[in-house]
Parts: sequence; C-alpha cells; structure tokens
Amino acid sequence: MGRRVTLQTIADRVGVSRMTVSNAFSKPDQLSTGLRREILAAAHDLGYVGPDPAARALARGTTGAVGIVLTSSLRFAFTDLVATSFFGAIAERLAPTGLALTLLTSADSGDIIPARDVAIDGALIYSCDPTSAAVDYLTRRRLPLVYVDQEPLETVTTINVADRHGARAAARHLLDLGHRRIGLLMSGMHPPHGLIDPADVTIDGYAAKQRLLGWCDVLGEAGITPLVARQPGANPEEPRAAARLLLDRPDRPTAVLCFSDATAHGVLRAAVDLGIDVPRDLSVVGFDDNPLAAQLRPALTTVHQDVEAKGKAAATALTRAIADARAGVAHVPQHHVLPAELVVRDSTAPPPR
Repeated sequence: MGRRVTLQTIADRVGVSRMTVSNAFSKPDQLSTGLRREILAAAHDLGYVGPDPAARALARGTTGAVGIVLTSSLRFAFTDLVATSFFGAIAERLAPTGLALTLLTSADSGDIIPARDVAIDGALIYSCDPTSAAVDYLTRRRLPLVYVDQEPLETVTTINVADRHGARAAARHLLDLGHRRIGLLMSGMHPPHGLIDPADVTIDGYAAKQRLLGWCDVLGEAGITPLVARQPGANPEEPRAAARLLLDRPDRPTAVLCFSDATAHGVLRAAVDLGIDVPRDLSVVGFDDNPLAAQLRPALTTVHQDVEAKGKAAATALTRAIADARAGVAHVPQHHVLPAELVVRDSTAPPPR
C-alpha cells in the first residue's frame, strides 16, 4: 500500500507551506491563479482529491447541503412535471453557492428519521403537512426554513402562488362561456374516493384549499353548486377513474375544473373512453401550465404558475436565511406571492345546446 498523501506531502512537492495548499482548496481567492493551478496539478499527480468533506464540514460548522421535505414519496420528485421543474430551478440557483440538494421524505424509515438525522444547513418545506413530525423536528433543530406552497406563518419566509386568484379566473372563464353544470376534480380531500357534497369537503394542502376557495368564490356568487369528486392519490390512473364518476352519468357536467394539469389529463382520457368530445361536449380546465398542457390534444386551457420563478425564489430565500444564521443576524421572514394567470387554449368552448 502506498504512502498516505496529505496536505504536507503536496506542500513538500511544490515547495510551499501546508496552509498555502489548504488555501488552494478552501480559499482559492487568496492565491494567484498560477500557484493554485500548480498546487492542484501536484495534488492530482499524487492522487489527492481534496480535504475530507466531513472533516471540513465539522471545522466550518456547516454541511454544504440543504434539504427539501416532501409529504409524498420521493418518487413524486422525479415523476411529477411541476415538481421536476421546481427542483431543477432550485438546483440551478444553488449551483453557484456550492450547496447540494438533499431530498427528504417526511415519513420515518425504521430507525432513521431523515428530518432529524440528516445533516443539512437549512430546508425547504414543500407542499408538506405542517403537522408532520418532519416539520416539528426541523423546527426544533432551529434550522433556517422556507415554506413553499404552505400556509403562511409570521415566523417563516413563505413562497406562495396566487392560487385563489387563478382559480377564480378559471371559474369565471367557464361562466362567461355559458356553463352552469360544473364539476370539480380535486386532490388531497376527505372523505375518500367518490362523489362528495361540497359542504362536506375537507382539504389537505394549502394550494388545494386556495384553489377550491377561488372556484367557490365565483360559483357561489353565481348560485352554482358544483359536482365534486376526488382522486385518492398520485397514481396516473386515479384521475381517470375519478373523472368517470363525474362524466359517466346522465346529468354530467358540461365543464370540469381540475386541481392540476395531470388531473385534467385524466379527465381528457376519461372523456375519450366515454365518447365525449372535448371541447364540443365538455370543457376542461387545468392548473399549473406544466409542459404537457400545450402538447395535449386538445391543448389544455389552464392556469399558469411560474414554477421556475418559484424555485429560484425559494432557493434565494433559503440561502439568505442560511447566510443570516451564519452571521448571527436576525432573519426577517417575508411572504412572497407569485402570480397565477389563466391561459386559454383549445379545451374550453361554450356548452352544447
């Protein structure tokens, strides 16, 4: 086995001090470009990859990583188009800072509780049950936190979308077209799968609550009681099955407002199954304006939220909170609300006569 390579080994090779070699890795701005290049070349030649990250983190009192906490399974982060765009924007904004992303589920896994046990400098709480143990652990750890798509709190910086405003615009669009029999297809509701009396609806998730409130603001003013169904989970087939509860009936709605574009896709598929033409027989409105919305046939009328801007705002807010914590400065929480605007495409039209 060869001799262990240390900072002193490299220092001896180049003819500089051990501290100068250390600075080449940790404080590159204190060295000339030429000297740093010479030190790194010597390190590479000797097979040295750099200081141990764990030891460096211990010395600095930082981990170089931030967490994103999800209520749902981590698979959601890689399969949901809105989530992947959101995480991509966060990663892009964090790249220059050197901070790494760590995805954390709020569920416990045996003896390991991610929110309690994983070393991170701060966390984004994304569309997560605020009463979950994960949020409690992170709060008790006194880590810098930023909430995204969560109920705003005075003590935590929050990034939200104007979901209620966007939902109002969607419902008003259908009323302006002449629709009066309107269905809602939701996610995160209780009771379980089935048709639901709107008066009995209980909703999990801040965004879902705001969207329902926006729809009901407009429909209630018009004296319309919508027919409501829910999808019980995130499986792609579940919105399709839930949509059939709304559509496979003699008094079916002439329009459906959907919690998301993924949910709206399920409605479009159910309409094909039942021989219902969109938009001649049925109008469909989504929410999010994910990349799929414009590619569907017919192209989906939906409410646009700028997911890229939301991700970048979240990353910026978290890095600022972490910087304040490191500097011992009191962080002033802020509440950011990003716009949500209706995008009219081909999936909506006046109701059939």
